[in-house]
Amino acid sequence: MIMLQRSGPHIMVRDADGRRTALDEDILKSETALAVVRDAGRYPAIDKVRREFLGWRLYHDFRTDEASSLRQPCFAITTPTLSADGHDLAAVLATVATIREDTVDLDAAIEDAFPGAQLNARVENGRCSFDFTFPDMPRPFAGHELSDGTLKYLCLLGALMGYRLPPLIALNEPEASLHPSLLPPLARLIAKAAEKSRLWIVTHSESFATALFDEAGKKARRVVKRNGATEIEGLKLTGEFSDDED
Repeated sequence: MIMLQRSGPHIMVRDADGRRTALDEDILKSETALAVVRDAGRYPAIDKVRREFLGWRLYHDFRTDEASSLRQPCFAITTPTLSADGHDLAAVLATVATIREDTVDLDAAIEDAFPGAQLNARVENGRCSFDFTFPDMPRPFAGHELSDGTLKYLCLLGALMGYRLPPLIALNEPEASLHPSLLPPLARLIAKAAEKSRLWIVTHSESFATALFDEAGKKARRVVKRNGATEIEGLKLTGEFSDDED
C-alpha cells in the first residue's frame, strides 16, 4: 500500500482512515515530503516514519582543527545524544557523568583504548568542558590541547556511549586519522553499542573490517560499481545475501 507519493510539487498522502488525499500546498524542490507532512493526527503513519528518521544520527566526520567547536567548552544543557557534528561533545560526556552518575562503562572504554588514562567531564559556570589525563604526564590536557586522533576517538565514544543512543547510528570511515592500535577498541565499542542500537559502518580499512568481524561477528559487505550502477556485492532483490545460504 502506498502511503505517500510525490509528483513534482504535488503530494498524495493516505490519512488515518486510509483515504488518499492531496496535500493542500505545493512544496519546493529543496523540501522533502516528510518535512512538509506534519499533521500527526491526520497522517499518523507518515508522522511515525518522520519521527523515526529524525532520531537517526549520521556521523560523516568530526572537525578537529584548531578552530573546531569540539575543542571549546559548550553550554551546560542536558544532552543525551551527540549531535551530527559533535559540537556538544562536552555536554554529552557531562550528561553521562552528572545524570547517569555512573561512568563505569565509559571509564572501561577509555582504559581499553588508552591504558592508564582518565577522562574528566565537568560543569562549571554554566559551561561543560572536559580534560584528559595521560599516564606519566604532569597535568591533564584540555580539549584544545588534544591530538586530532584522540579528540576524534572521544567523539566516537560520545556517539556510541551517550546517555541515550539513537535508533540508528551511521559512521562514515570512523577509522580515519586514528592510530592503528585504536581499531580493536573501537570495534569493541561498536559491538557493545550494537546491543542497543542499529549501526551502519562504512570503512575503507580491511584491518578495521576484520576487527569488527572478530568483535561483532558481522561480515563486511563490499560496495561495487557495475555498468555505472553502485550495488552491494551479493545482495539479492529479496534483501538477503547469497552467501547466507551457504
